[in-house]
Amino acid sequence: MTAVWLDIGRSLREAFFMFWETLWPLILGFGLAGVVQAFVSRDAMRRKLGNHRPAAVTRASAYGVISSSCSYAASAMAKALFARGADFVAAMIFMFASTNLVIELGIVLVVLMGWQFAVSEFVGGAIMIVLLASLGGLWLRGRAVVAAQQRLASVNAGTPAEGETSPAAAAGHEPATHAAQDSVPLAQRLRSKSGWANAATYAVADLRMLRRELLIGYSVAGLLAVLVPVSAWHAVFITGHGWWTSLENVIVGPFVAMISFVCSIGNIPLAAALWNGGISMGGVVSFIFADLIALPLLLIYRRYYGTWLTVRMLALFWAIMSVAGLATEGILTAAGIVPPHRSLVIAPTGFAWNYTTYLNIVFLAVFAVLYWAYRHRERLGAGVGYALDPVCGMQVQTAHAPASLVRDGRRIYFCSDHCAHRFADAPQRFSSHRAERASTA
Repeated sequence: MTAVWLDIGRSLREAFFMFWETLWPLILGFGLAGVVQAFVSRDAMRRKLGNHRPAAVTRASAYGVISSSCSYAASAMAKALFARGADFVAAMIFMFASTNLVIELGIVLVVLMGWQFAVSEFVGGAIMIVLLASLGGLWLRGRAVVAAQQRLASVNAGTPAEGETSPAAAAGHEPATHAAQDSVPLAQRLRSKSGWANAATYAVADLRMLRRELLIGYSVAGLLAVLVPVSAWHAVFITGHGWWTSLENVIVGPFVAMISFVCSIGNIPLAAALWNGGISMGGVVSFIFADLIALPLLLIYRRYYGTWLTVRMLALFWAIMSVAGLATEGILTAAGIVPPHRSLVIAPTGFAWNYTTYLNIVFLAVFAVLYWAYRHRERLGAGVGYALDPVCGMQVQTAHAPASLVRDGRRIYFCSDHCAHRFADAPQRFSSHRAERASTA
């Protein structure tokens, strides 16, 4: 029993120092993402995505890059775009880009795994988008797509009763407050306290939204790094067979991601544990990309689009992620930038006065400022036209909230149907957060 507790303690220590090693890039990444989300107009994200030609693919990718990295929020936004008339493949491209080509993911990859993996993220992400644009038009079309759009239209039609999705969220009409904000020159908005308070709210809200994924990701990675021997990984991911090793690894990688239940940036610590356990670089890349086929998200797709289209999505996504992982490994191997060695440890085992510690102190101070602005956003003139999801804490525009419901005579807004259903199942659990919503006046 003593040995078990010692192993658990070592696992928790490993998890904590992985978190400590990536603390400053997390704050930096979410801070930059908050600035982008606050100051870049979202109105264009509801337009000009009526097909999946090169121009629309480029726009969908760009909109994804500037969006939140949360897989749940990305799937909800993709659903909203599709329901409002966007091409289904373009909506899926947006979803891929918003989870695999975002700022914070690249920064954490550099710190925790090396710059080569950040390069692989963008190379593989571009490959996935090209494959999805090319193959999606052949595989994600026909009656299944039409039925899915009709399904969403029927859900969004009519006046919602308590617990239903709001049709206003799907209508896409932006209120005067948002239109006025978007008409203000960017330079002027950059000088406004309210704009920076909104940026701080986006940053802190995104961190709050992903706290569960981050906690699970670091904890499980610590357990895997300490308790799972390398021989066990070799039983799952074959080694020493050249190209066949890479092929098997990129196919199995998405399966591990699917059953791990960890989405978004929380799967990066797991990827680090897999890399140190012996999986090929292509397998790691396909695992990171496969956060969009984690089991909870597959159930959400089924609710959105129906069983048959979800099966098609799973098959195509899995194939694209595997091919992108294999191609990325080949490109990086040809360029000679695949890391030649694997570290015996993922993170330091103790504190040291090095650049990481100094940067963490600096960025903890930055986070304190961000949190203060988030807590005092209304005093700073922010929050008009926005609300905080009471389940995950994400900031959403009320005019474009993917879901909402009425409770006690007041409309509550959510970042996704996933959060709306969680609230409807246990509203008392989240009642303390309901008052934390921005004014829509």
